[in-house]
Amino acid sequence: MERIEFSINGVKRRRFRKAEPPFLFKNNFIWRNQNNEKSTCTVLAIVMAVVCFAGCSAPAAEGGNEAGGSAASGDTIKVGLLGPYTGDLAVYGLAVKNGATLYFDKVNAEGGINGKKIELISYDNKGDDAEAINAFNREVDEGITAFIGDVITSNTIAVAGEANAVNMPMITASATAEAVTVNPDDGSVYTNVFRTCFIDPFQGEKMAQYAKEKLGYTKAAVIVQTGNDYAAGLNEAFKAKCAELGMTVVAEEGYAKGDKDFNAQLTNIKAADPEFIFCPNYYEDDGMIVKQARALGLTVPFLGGDGWDGVVKYASAEELEGTFYCSAYAPGSTDAVKAFEEAYTAAYGTDTLNMFAANAYDAAMVMCAALAKAEETGEAPASDAYKQAVIDAIKTEGANVVGITSEAGYTFDANNNPIKDAVIMTITNGEAVYKETF
Repeated sequence: MERIEFSINGVKRRRFRKAEPPFLFKNNFIWRNQNNEKSTCTVLAIVMAVVCFAGCSAPAAEGGNEAGGSAASGDTIKVGLLGPYTGDLAVYGLAVKNGATLYFDKVNAEGGINGKKIELISYDNKGDDAEAINAFNREVDEGITAFIGDVITSNTIAVAGEANAVNMPMITASATAEAVTVNPDDGSVYTNVFRTCFIDPFQGEKMAQYAKEKLGYTKAAVIVQTGNDYAAGLNEAFKAKCAELGMTVVAEEGYAKGDKDFNAQLTNIKAADPEFIFCPNYYEDDGMIVKQARALGLTVPFLGGDGWDGVVKYASAEELEGTFYCSAYAPGSTDAVKAFEEAYTAAYGTDTLNMFAANAYDAAMVMCAALAKAEETGEAPASDAYKQAVIDAIKTEGANVVGITSEAGYTFDANNNPIKDAVIMTITNGEAVYKETF
């Protein structure tokens, strides 16, 4: 990938293109519809790209997006969605997209916000950082006022800096690394970026505590994907908490992205004789690891983070029996949760009904509460003043939002992380079942 940096109205922007012949470059700027379908007309694509850049370089209309996008029409508020909707991580991306869309559709059906309908602009980033940055910048060019996303941690970290540069109100429902809301270069907080999910250290610490205080374990092993921000964050916090609690990590094994054979690592872990294995990765890898562990005769319990949501499709009920993971969502636990599940299933089925969908529904609730407050200012959607009003209102109005995963509302700490309880899930008879709040 080759990075291109440029400025629009004084705001530094980035796009990426493949370092290949120039005719491929124009595909990075083809306009896409909301189903992410490429135009079949090359000439039209080139013309539209030229028009897009010409429009972006012109002065912003009064009340429009000062970062260079067109102003939202008077009867709509444009909100961006972004995530991996195809590929291995689609179960996360589609869950977030569907959960957020479900609430935005509900708001529109009830008349919108101050009479304005929510217009969603959504792109598939395919789980790629460069694609995520390009897609987010396209949404800014199209005049979004607020943004729900991104989904996986690395993509969200990549987009967060772009969103901060244009002061875009941003809520992620699923990206858990500390660096999502904190600038990794200088440690400053991105004042425009929030989340409705837990952070990685919280989950790692919680699972160490749960293993010691509830399950009575003192000897742990770890198998973790190297180079993965999510997995590394959980792992480091888990090990630090183990040391604090007097627990011993008897083995720590790593593997690379794309690995399918974990037998060597698991053989080493088996020889260390742990009481349980902490596996802080994503569900597909976790499922394969559990299957291979059982085949080797490793029968100890596995514990993990919220990346386990969806693992039941990747290992058998017998292999997963008695595993535990940290979550923010307890299916069927309250009337509000049941109503959400019924509406979600009616709209999208059950394949992506999980914690990420529930967190995204909450993210949309918080964002709509903030948008409603911003409407009181009389400013135009997508203007700088309006976006700042939304950011301010996320902090003040979130506390009044009774969400699916946070009945006590959404209050945020100094780093814009939500303050809420954790849910411990266990897998029984092939199903993820609420165990307890911890």
